Amino acid sequence: MDLQLRGKRALVTGSTVGIGFAAAAGLYREGASVVVNGRSRQRVEEAVEKLRGTSGDGEVSGIAADLSTAEGVNDLIRQLPEVDILVNNLGIFEPKPFEEIPDADWMRFFETNVLSGVRLTRHYLPGMKARNWGRVVFVSSESAVQIPAEMIHYGMTKTAQLAVARGVAETVAGTGITVNSVLPGPTESEGVATFVADLARQRGVDRSVVEAEFFQTARPSSLIKRFATVEEVANMIVYVCSPLASATNGAALRVDGGVVRSIV
Repeated sequence: MDLQLRGKRALVTGSTVGIGFAAAAGLYREGASVVVNGRSRQRVEEAVEKLRGTSGDGEVSGIAADLSTAEGVNDLIRQLPEVDILVNNLGIFEPKPFEEIPDADWMRFFETNVLSGVRLTRHYLPGMKARNWGRVVFVSSESAVQIPAEMIHYGMTKTAQLAVARGVAETVAGTGITVNSVLPGPTESEGVATFVADLARQRGVDRSVVEAEFFQTARPSSLIKRFATVEEVANMIVYVCSPLASATNGAALRVDGGVVRSIV
């Protein structure tokens, strides 16, 4: 299927690895002009070269900038003043007991997970309005609707993203712009894969045993009973960036493997 993304300018934040990289790769395959972002120039350059080695039909470049700060965002938009597609994927997580989360951590998580997307969307939205076309996607999480007790500060930021996305969607009613959220469930990103492999090695068991135990205890409501791949999540992101998804707006789209027990 042709997703009609050829020639569209796309920025994917936090895209040197994981879901972000898979989303950038998907957009690149569809012919978009993709900008990869990360904090480290070396990681960005490596991601760009890796993408160029794939069967993509678009263009790819990279910008190293720390988007958890206003200065980093300003640095990026100076280099990239306009985009057609913005995927706010940048995010951090860290398990920590609620009583041990200091103010600094709450602020750090909010700046990184929420304000990075707010600042970028605020900048790029006027250009999208002028062209009467644009796509903004916030990569949230099933943790937005099922706040994890082990990282409440993370869950809070994911819920905030849903509120921002829906609110911004209301401001572009009747235009060719859509603003949506994508909610991944447990996904085998780089960090998760390393954690599971290390735990399996420490216990002297196969990683499949650790994965099965996780879905028996931590996420028993999962219907697929496994980690999603980053590509499975990216498929949803790339689709909602497409002109073919023009009737999907203000939505929270779950790619959670059925973890959230809801029929809507």
